[in-house]
Amino acid sequence: MTKKQKKNLIRIIISSVLMISLMFIPVQGILRFILFLVPYLIIGYDILIKAGKGIINLQPFDECFLMSIATIGAMVIAVTTDGDYIEAIAVMLFYQVGEWFQSYAVGKSRRNISELMDIRPDHANIEENGEIVSIDPDEVEIGTIITVCPGEKIPIDGVITEGSTVLDTSALTGESIPRKVNPGDEVLSGCINQSGLIRVKTTKEFDDSTVSKILELVENASSRKSRSENFITKFARVYTPVVVFSALALAIIPPLINLIMLSRPAHWHDWIYRALTFLVISCPCALVISIPLSFFAGIGGASREGILIKGSNYLEMLSKAGIVVFDKTGTLTKGVFEVTEIKAENIDKEELLKYAASAEKYSNHPIALSIKKAAADLEIFEPQSTEEIAGKGIKTMVNGKHVLAGNYKLMQSEGITAAPSDSHGTVIYFAVDGRYRGYIIISDMIKDGSESAIKQLSSCGIRKTVMLTGDNASAAAAVAGKLSIDKVYSELLPSDKVEKTEELLYSKNKGESLVFVGDGVNDAPVLSIADIGIAMGAMGSDAAIEASDIVLMDDDPRKISKAIKISKKCLKIVNENIWFSIGVKLLCLILGALGFANMWIAIFADVGVMVIAVLNSIRCLMLKKL
Repeated sequence: MTKKQKKNLIRIIISSVLMISLMFIPVQGILRFILFLVPYLIIGYDILIKAGKGIINLQPFDECFLMSIATIGAMVIAVTTDGDYIEAIAVMLFYQVGEWFQSYAVGKSRRNISELMDIRPDHANIEENGEIVSIDPDEVEIGTIITVCPGEKIPIDGVITEGSTVLDTSALTGESIPRKVNPGDEVLSGCINQSGLIRVKTTKEFDDSTVSKILELVENASSRKSRSENFITKFARVYTPVVVFSALALAIIPPLINLIMLSRPAHWHDWIYRALTFLVISCPCALVISIPLSFFAGIGGASREGILIKGSNYLEMLSKAGIVVFDKTGTLTKGVFEVTEIKAENIDKEELLKYAASAEKYSNHPIALSIKKAAADLEIFEPQSTEEIAGKGIKTMVNGKHVLAGNYKLMQSEGITAAPSDSHGTVIYFAVDGRYRGYIIISDMIKDGSESAIKQLSSCGIRKTVMLTGDNASAAAAVAGKLSIDKVYSELLPSDKVEKTEELLYSKNKGESLVFVGDGVNDAPVLSIADIGIAMGAMGSDAAIEASDIVLMDDDPRKISKAIKISKKCLKIVNENIWFSIGVKLLCLILGALGFANMWIAIFADVGVMVIAVLNSIRCLMLKKL
C-alpha cells in the first residue's frame, strides 16, 4: 500500500468514525452544521478543490464537479430544512472508498509492470587496471568484455567468453525454470545471474539490447488505446454535460409547471433533491475507471507470462482472431538443422558420416554445421583441393579419396547413378572415388510446443491455420502434416509472403482478425500488414520485433493461444462492466427522476457499481487457469 493510499484510508476511517459519532450527539442549528461539516471536509476537500480547478480551467464537467454539486446541494437542503447531513457525507465517503479500491486495483496491476521494469540494470562492470569498475550501461560499446557477478542482472546482450552459471530468465520469458549457460552461449540483458561469475562480450549497445526494447514496448503500450477506451472517453465528454443540464432541468421545469400551469405548490425542495440524486447516479466513474483498468490489467498479466502486448487496441483486436498464419523456420521449427537420417550404400554409416564431415570441415553453412555436429565424436580428415560447384555441391579430396557431396544434380552431372530420395528435408548425396555411397538427410527440427500450440488454437475459436515458407514443398508439407496445419504455401519469396497474406486478409470473414507469427527480417513486412503481428522475442530479429504488435519473449508458440485467451477474457470483462454499469445507472436514473430513488440508492448506483466494476476488472490479472 502506498503512502497516498494509507493517507486516504486514514481519512476514510476518521470521517466514518466522526459521522457515526455525530449521529448520537443531540445538537441542533448552526452547531450541528459545523460539526457535520468537519467530516465532510475531511473526506471531500480534495474533490472540492479538483472541481474548483476544473471550473477555473473551463473544463468543469467531470465526476468531481458532479460530486461537489450533489453534496453541496444536499448540505444546503439539510441546512434549510434542518434535515439530515448524513447523506451528503455518505456520498463523499463512499465515493472515496470507491476511489481507494480503484487505486489499489491499479496499484496491483502496476506491480506486474513494475516487476518487469525492475529488469533494467543500474550498471555494467568492466575491468580497468585489474580492478572492476561500475559504469552506466549506456557507455558500454559493442565488443566490450563486461563482468557479471552472482546476483546481478546482465546489463547488455552478449556472448559468454568465460565462466558458467545458471540464469533466471523469468522476468523476460515468464519461464520459472533456470537456464544453464556456458562459454559461447548467447545471454540476454535483464536475466539474473544466479550462481557463478561470468564474463560477457557485448554484441549490442544498451539502447538496442533486449531489456531496452522490452521497456520501450511496455512504456508505450498505454498510448495505443482500444476502441472501447476511445468510446468511453468520447462518451464521458458528451454524457457528463448532458446529465448536468438534465439535472438542472429536473430541478427547475417540474416546479415551474406546477406553479404556473397547474397552480399547484412548486415543491422546490423535492425536485431539487431529485435532481441532486440524479447527479450522483449519473456519475460515469464505473465506466471511466474500469474499462482502462481492465485493459491495463490484461496487458500487465500478459507481460507476467512473457507476452508483451504493445497496446490495448491490439489486445482488443486479438480477441477477434479467426486466422493464424505462421512462418515456418524459427517459428514452428527450431531453425536449427540436424541430421535425421543416414542411408549408406556398401559403406559403414559412420564411415560415410566421417567423409561427409571431412568434406564440410571449413564450411559455415547451416547444413555443414549440422553434419559436423553429428560427427563430433568421429575422427575428421583434413580436406584437400576443395572445389565448389555452384548450385550443386562440392568436390574434394579426403584421406586420398575423391569425395562428391551435393544434390541429385551433382550426381547426374558426374555420371553417378543414385536413387533419388523422397524423404522430407534436405538430401545430401555422396560419392567416393566415383561410386555412389548414399545420402544424409538434414531437417529443421519442429519445436517441442508447436504441435500442441496448433491444437490449442482450435479451442480458442481459430477457424483456420496457415503456414507460409520459403522452404521446398516436401519439407513444408511434412511439417504442416505433422502439425495438422490447414493450409501451406511453400517456396515463397518475401514478396510472395506479403501477397499471400493480402489474399488471406481479403478473404477473411467480416469482423475477424488475421494474426501473423514470424521471427525473421523477411517476416517484418508481413508482420506490418497483418491485423496482428506476433514476433518471437528471444531468437527473432530486431526488425520483426519492431514491426510486430505482440512479442513472445520465450519463442514458445503455445503462448499464442494463451495471449488469445487473455484477450478474450479481458474483452468479456470489459463488456460485462459496460452493460452492468449502463444498465444499473439507467434504471436508477429513471427511479430517481420519478422520485423512487433516494440518495442512498444513488450512492449504490455510483460508488457501488464502480467498486463492483473495479473488482471485476482485477480478474484480468488472474491468468493461472487459462
